[in-house]
Amino acid sequence: MPNPRLATRYAKSILDLAVEQGQLEQVYADMLWLQSVSKTNRDFVNLLKSPVISGDKKIKILNAVTENKFSKLTTAFNALLINKARESNLPEIANAFITQYKVYKNIHTVKLTTAYPIGDEAKKAIVDQVKTTGGYDNIELEEKVDKDIIGGFVLQVGDKLIDASIAYDLREVAKQFDNNDFIYKIR
Repeated sequence: MPNPRLATRYAKSILDLAVEQGQLEQVYADMLWLQSVSKTNRDFVNLLKSPVISGDKKIKILNAVTENKFSKLTTAFNALLINKARESNLPEIANAFITQYKVYKNIHTVKLTTAYPIGDEAKKAIVDQVKTTGGYDNIELEEKVDKDIIGGFVLQVGDKLIDASIAYDLREVAKQFDNNDFIYKIR
């Protein structure tokens, strides 16, 4: 069961400890790896959530998988979670850590959705425009290709959304036809 409060607290703890020990970038890389594996490998998540597998076996499996990949801090943190029976929250904690890391480093995520892949020049122009308009220093661009928008783009920065897609324009025209705005104006 998701527990955002628990995830936020554990993420804050590991972030503070990583900053204190000067291992922030390594722990961030570890959490990115955990997030990626959690999203792509269902068996890994099932292992963490399994009540049948003992905590000792989970620690051994996790250490075997991450041997020479994780920092000692992340390895100790994972062992602590398993000993406290919180290992099922590890994917959620990794997500919360990444979010808190971005806040700590003042990194703003910009989500760009286009119908087709765009070139590097267009990406740079969009990032530069967002930097100047929003006053941001650090921007991370997340790209997504979605053929359903037909053309144009959808840009999301924080809670702001700019929908300049053809699909949006077509929906707006369809709404106008549903309201019979054009027929009323002809009479």
